[in-house]
Amino acid sequence: MMESLTLTGLLKQVAGEFPSRRALSVSGKFDLTYARLHQLVEGAASLILAGGVKAGDVVALTFPNTVEFVIMFLAVIRVRATAAPLNSAYTADEFEFYLSDSESKLLLTSPEGNEAAQAAASKLKITHATASLTEAEAENIKSVYKLTESDSTVIVLPLFHVHGLLAGLLSSLGAGAAVTLPAAGRFSASTFWSDMLKYDATWYTAVPTIHQIILDRHLSKPEPVYPKLRFIRSCSASLAPAIMARLEEAFGAPVLEAYAMTEATHLMASNPLPENGPHKPGSVGRPVGQEMAILDENGVQQEANVSGEVCIRGPNVTKGYKNNPEANKSAFQFGWFHTGDLGFFDPDGYLHLVGRIKELINRGGEKISPIEVDAVLLSHPDIAQAVAFGVPDDKYGEEINCAIIPREGSDIDEAEVTRFCKKNLAAFKVPKKVFITDSLPKTATGKIQRRIVAEHFLAQISTAKVPKFGA
Repeated sequence: MMESLTLTGLLKQVAGEFPSRRALSVSGKFDLTYARLHQLVEGAASLILAGGVKAGDVVALTFPNTVEFVIMFLAVIRVRATAAPLNSAYTADEFEFYLSDSESKLLLTSPEGNEAAQAAASKLKITHATASLTEAEAENIKSVYKLTESDSTVIVLPLFHVHGLLAGLLSSLGAGAAVTLPAAGRFSASTFWSDMLKYDATWYTAVPTIHQIILDRHLSKPEPVYPKLRFIRSCSASLAPAIMARLEEAFGAPVLEAYAMTEATHLMASNPLPENGPHKPGSVGRPVGQEMAILDENGVQQEANVSGEVCIRGPNVTKGYKNNPEANKSAFQFGWFHTGDLGFFDPDGYLHLVGRIKELINRGGEKISPIEVDAVLLSHPDIAQAVAFGVPDDKYGEEINCAIIPREGSDIDEAEVTRFCKKNLAAFKVPKKVFITDSLPKTATGKIQRRIVAEHFLAQISTAKVPKFGA
């Protein structure tokens, strides 16, 4: 039965059933059939084993969205190691922190490498290897990968998973469908629709920020012909109903908003295809793949239209956070994993999200811990107090801002705060607006609450000289 297969077994089964069917394409370069993909994964797995990786080891990968990443991810799974995809925008300090915490054994990168990751690896004396696949090698099983060792770094999300994270990719491969990767390894609005047409794509999935870019491109430079899509999927952040309506009008396909998180091995809820029921603007759809309940603070399940915390349980849910017993204690209560999101079910069983209990800032699908940003701000010698917070943003859903109180006698300005943050944080974590003040709003008990701080300074944004968010 397919349900009992591992990822490796699933790929082998699909390759056996559809050996000549296209599995992966790199736009304008080459196509891989399922049989060829299976061969490449097996070959890469052999090289990983020869490099000393054992079952249970953690292997970190920091790649663009390339075929090398897909093959190496599947190869790591093949040798029963833990694959940990990492954000290539991390700083060296961030790589070093996660690497040390994860006890990773190997870092895999593209031939171009990652300077920050490799600097951290060199410091921690962790093996680094590059993986490359040329057009010729795509047709020749010999020398599939050049694995070049150096003292480089590896980084891993501090999270254990029951299975892989890449539901969009793996669901397509598991169904025997074809996946196309952009030649540049990243999204490009200028080539997106030509790739969709060339490879007969029937759907795409993106975060709201990308949907907005695609819409803007359509309005300013429409394509002569658009593909006939079965549906468009949106996930990772809330999609405004107005944007959903504009997408459907522009591209003639239903937009299905979904709800997912890494801890649930991705998908938790989704609006159905039209033949299976209505899709509702403002709702992330019905639960899929696991149990879901709305609980109050005492663990009591709530009725329809009553808000509470969205909680889940099932075989796809993470077993826990690595080296973080306090986070595990907080997240797992009453027999459920607590997402930190507030929501309610309507009478039709559709989930509506209304806010978050946890303070993570969701910038276009990138989750930012304001506590981490606080720590960086407070490490500046001229900053006495600091608090980071999220504010609404049309493009990214949320942007990160901060407020600081300078130390007495300091003349620190917004430019210096931004420069310092850029040096010590990944680019997507850098506050886009810095408020310099002599006091921060507090509760009656003297505590600083981000929500109150955000409300206080949000009122100033309309009159302050603020750069356009997302510019």
